[in-house]
Amino acid sequence: MLSVVVDQPNSMAVLERPMPEPGPGEVRVRVRFAGICGSDLHIFHGMNPFVLYPRIIGHEFVGRIGAVGEGVSPSRIGETVVVDPVISCGQCHACRIGRQNVCSRLQVIGVHRDGGFSQFVCAPEKNAYVIPAGLALPSASVIEPFAVAANVTHRTGVLPSDIALIYGAGPVGLNLLQVLKKVYGIKAYITDHFDERLALARSIGAAEDETINTLREPLPEALARRGVAGGPTLIYDAVCHPSILEEAVRIAAPAGRIGVLGFSNTPSAIPQQELTKKELTLYASRLNCAMFPTVIDWIARGLVDPGQIITHQVDFRDVRGAFDIAERNPRESCKVLLDFGLDS
Repeated sequence: MLSVVVDQPNSMAVLERPMPEPGPGEVRVRVRFAGICGSDLHIFHGMNPFVLYPRIIGHEFVGRIGAVGEGVSPSRIGETVVVDPVISCGQCHACRIGRQNVCSRLQVIGVHRDGGFSQFVCAPEKNAYVIPAGLALPSASVIEPFAVAANVTHRTGVLPSDIALIYGAGPVGLNLLQVLKKVYGIKAYITDHFDERLALARSIGAAEDETINTLREPLPEALARRGVAGGPTLIYDAVCHPSILEEAVRIAAPAGRIGVLGFSNTPSAIPQQELTKKELTLYASRLNCAMFPTVIDWIARGLVDPGQIITHQVDFRDVRGAFDIAERNPRESCKVLLDFGLDS
């Protein structure tokens, strides 16, 4: 089989690899589409502290089960599935309290073990979810980043009275926008530096006045002009720069909640007084915590359409070109998919 292998930082190639055999409790998936995530770019550049090289990367993918391991019903062969990349031990403190996404022995497909940028990949059967009937395969490949958005909104909670602010109209920010507006039906503002990304946000459901280009409008003033003088009650940082958290703490409404999705190791200079004075709550959110069924239910009910953020589909053999699009062309690209073809 052919796989995208990062053998060391800044070195990536499509290579022939042995066909994996599913172990007990596992299925083997023939990959059809796989999405490029910012974390894949970080692995390529040597910026992910959890990965060991060489590694077949990729954790957003859809495909068809072609083989099963011991203990898995053969009836699953032929199912079209998306795979939750979170693999947990089920025994540690985090797992016992239902927080398996921060398991002390966490494995993430595409990070700690080989992933979905490959014609074939093995995964635990319980992580393979049948996609909703009629859902296009490219759209199904975006269920994983939608589960990330579902997880952080589950962490923070969403109230009917909330006024939300999303920093960043990238894939996660745009998924958050759909969740907030189409599932919860609340007012949600979204920021970016690129008008093209904000236009995509409007096509997904943001009103004209809910999009803010922060290169032209300083955020506090922009919110005040839009009648949010008291500050947003719910803020999500989908950009993950330390300075954003500092600003979010300053502009949040009293009793506000802030969802943090970043992995930067650069400290933020947050004044404790702002946190205490307004009794703010910070919610860190990593990956997703068993949110695939929730997202699949939303899709089946017609509440969300994950495919709305897809801008490019590229043959997996041109993975370098696909990475260039994802990394160097933010005005025109959002979610870039690798296409593994019908013969994979």
